[in-house]
Amino acid sequence: MDYIILLHSLFFTLAFADKESQKNPQNLSSNKASHKRLKRDWIWNQMHIKEEIDAPLPHHVGKITSSVRNSNAKYIIEGEYANTIFKVEETSGDVYAFERLDREKKAEYELTALIIDRRNNQSLEPPSKFIIKVYDINDNVPVFVQKVFNGSVPEMSPVGTSVTKVTAVDADDPTVSGHATVSYQVIKGDEYFTIDDSG
Repeated sequence: MDYIILLHSLFFTLAFADKESQKNPQNLSSNKASHKRLKRDWIWNQMHIKEEIDAPLPHHVGKITSSVRNSNAKYIIEGEYANTIFKVEETSGDVYAFERLDREKKAEYELTALIIDRRNNQSLEPPSKFIIKVYDINDNVPVFVQKVFNGSVPEMSPVGTSVTKVTAVDADDPTVSGHATVSYQVIKGDEYFTIDDSG
């Protein structure tokens, strides 16, 4: 008998809890709906441009975009190279470069994006920093780190004896496959000497 009463109590408790759980989600969702606020935010694409582009200026770099919906919104960029090398189209947010860029001189540029109301110059959302990366092209030749490398070897040394080491460097981006890879070749005296990839 005690067993039946215990089971009856358990079923009653579970049924009550299920009814409460069905009520709560509706209350929560109605609360969320009544207090829902649209969040405004910057929407970023990766900003990049190849160096030394051989095409008429300006060159399109990317786009700054905000989720702000305001017909009087105006995009502005600020920073050391804003409105000189880089300019933004104020209604679309398209960013353009007005100079050919050289990655070996500067590999990336940090700018600040703003969106304002053109009627009163009030910010429509907080400014946001963004980076424009300059992509490398393989436009540099390797250069030896010194003009003359001296070497010596004792006479009658076995074949394969090390004589000297030479080093050349390439200013291109080493993270791009093959752009800064240096290989060596003996062009005079190759009947006596060979050189490997390490110099």
